[in-house]
Amino acid sequence: MIISVMQPTYLPWLGYFDLIDSADKFVFLDNVKLEKSDWHVRNRIKSASGELMLTCAVTTPVGRMSAKINTTEFANGHPWRKKHLKSIEACYRKAPFFEQLYPLLKNYFEASHSYRLGQFNIGLIVLLANYMGIESDFYIASELPDMSGVKDGKLVSICQHLQGETYLSPLGAKAYIETNNPGGELVKNGINVLYQNFKHPQYTQLFGDFISHLAVVDCLFNIGPEQTLFLIRKGHQLPVAYSEL
Repeated sequence: MIISVMQPTYLPWLGYFDLIDSADKFVFLDNVKLEKSDWHVRNRIKSASGELMLTCAVTTPVGRMSAKINTTEFANGHPWRKKHLKSIEACYRKAPFFEQLYPLLKNYFEASHSYRLGQFNIGLIVLLANYMGIESDFYIASELPDMSGVKDGKLVSICQHLQGETYLSPLGAKAYIETNNPGGELVKNGINVLYQNFKHPQYTQLFGDFISHLAVVDCLFNIGPEQTLFLIRKGHQLPVAYSEL
């Protein structure tokens, strides 16, 4: 049983969905600190002028250092949803799959005004994963029984609760998993650790030269859900064992 855990980000890139597709059980780690200027609240699409950053408007009345993803609310009355939809429409209205995908996004954005940040991002990721036909089981960390530990200790608790024998990690998490010993607390507790090995594929985009690592909707608008999932699986390489790093 392969477990993967990631914080719910806004309109993630293709590699995020590779992690979901590669795991039997995928956990949204939503009850952790919000990074206000990070991918929790923003991502990039492609316009005729190049990259365009879309940023959600959130409010942190208790201070950014105390804010968590699952409890952070959007700025009341701010029209960021309308602005993002307008930007997406302007950038992709001539894309082959615009008429199929845009109504799904529009309906979701307009139906989610009562959502907090974590709930919004999770719902959007699940919507897009289902649209592509990804069939992993989803879990939300804040809805699991109290998970003890911090950093990789919390990952141990999650894997044990979900009966996972293998933890598939994004390569960027290597720094804190491997801080004290190879494989960290996961291996010490009998859980095998693998690191994602994803090669970002190229595909046909609007507006000239290819730009990598954009929000997944860029790929979906241009080549559709079936081909996007095909490319995600094509970009998937055999994960690297912690002992091979």
